[in-house]
Amino acid sequence: MARLARAKFPHPLVLLLGGVLLAALLTWILPAGEYARQLDPVTHREIVVAGTYHAIAAQPVGAFGALVAIPQGLIAAADVVFFVFLIGGAFAVVERTGALARGMDGLVRVLAGRQFLVIPIVSIAFGIGGALEHMQEEIIALVPALLLLTRRFGYDPLVAVAMSIGAAAVGAAFSPLDPFQVGIAQQLAHLPLLSGAGFRTLFLVIAMILWIWATMRFAARTRGAAEQSPVNATAQTDGRYSTLVLLIVVASFAVFVYGVFKLGWDFTQMAALFFLMGIVAGIVGGLRVTGTAEAFVDGFRGMAYAAIVIGFARAISTVLEQGKVVDTIIHGLFTPLGHLPVLASAASMLVMHTAIHFPVPSVSGQAVLTIPVLAPLADLLGMPRQVMILTYQYGAGLCELLTPTNGALIAILTAAGVSYERWIRVVFPALLGLFALAMVAITAGLAIHLS
Repeated sequence: MARLARAKFPHPLVLLLGGVLLAALLTWILPAGEYARQLDPVTHREIVVAGTYHAIAAQPVGAFGALVAIPQGLIAAADVVFFVFLIGGAFAVVERTGALARGMDGLVRVLAGRQFLVIPIVSIAFGIGGALEHMQEEIIALVPALLLLTRRFGYDPLVAVAMSIGAAAVGAAFSPLDPFQVGIAQQLAHLPLLSGAGFRTLFLVIAMILWIWATMRFAARTRGAAEQSPVNATAQTDGRYSTLVLLIVVASFAVFVYGVFKLGWDFTQMAALFFLMGIVAGIVGGLRVTGTAEAFVDGFRGMAYAAIVIGFARAISTVLEQGKVVDTIIHGLFTPLGHLPVLASAASMLVMHTAIHFPVPSVSGQAVLTIPVLAPLADLLGMPRQVMILTYQYGAGLCELLTPTNGALIAILTAAGVSYERWIRVVFPALLGLFALAMVAITAGLAIHLS
């Protein structure tokens, strides 16, 4: 046991490469098959047609093909990858002006003697972001600012991860209106948008309280001496423009929210917005053209590993798709559930959705694959479709706190200097509590026949 405790956990890239090779191996073991697909007129996405699964000719992926899938994964995730580069460069510019450091100093002064409020305030903010628009990759560039904040109060870097992407993932998992998760699932199940919102909101509040309590407990147990982080030596030392730079950042996020919800922006428009923010912040902050360009380059350099991780994570699903075994996995996992009692079937759906999210790390992609198959199965079992969606929402959503195929999680852990092994060890008890809460919600939904 002592040897196992001392065993070194694989580096995230090694872990992801192993996942790519394992996916390739599965294409040789599992029979190839697929569902027929059709364009859904509501979501405008290609969805599977229930009851149409059939075997097809095997298309196994070899070792070299698995390696080719890595650059293919980077290409498939190009919009996210370049978003990470550009937003990382933009915030490197903001940091170079010294505005972030001065902003954190001001926040520390405001919260002097009330540092216990930092974790709830930041966690709630990110939880709302997760609930509203499934915030994940957007958090990567905010890690330097979050680390500045936590160091000022003597908190462990893991606290910065927990109250950012951790809180955002919990917010998304229990969200009543996340358009990329519950919104798409309800449309695919032909349920009214925002139906069951009151029920979901109740459990969202409980889940956020549980996560914040766990984060605060860990922070109190590991708190050390507060650090004094001096303003970057290349920044404007008099701070005349810091407030203006911070206002530019706030205005950019306001435009970002408007663009996502009102204009339907995706990662390309968001990347352009933050690139513009970095240019304006650098010029206003006194870095001039050359200094702004140099800060962007430093930011690109700092985000390179995060971008590569996202491509590696996408490569796993790329291999499974090329080998035509994703539909086989869906069919094999969910078909037997029709023979179980309704509560046991719901609990099994929760577990299966958690398992499926490892090879299919996109919540919207998972909805397109599974909801059309599960909706008629739920009807057959007498399970409300709303409860069926809860099993997907909680299983896929909470798995985002766990799976190494979540490129955003691995990138943020790396940027914060927190090992994946330590993250899992620390958050696992809270994650078990959240899964228990999810089962309570599913059981209650069945009891009241949630609709």
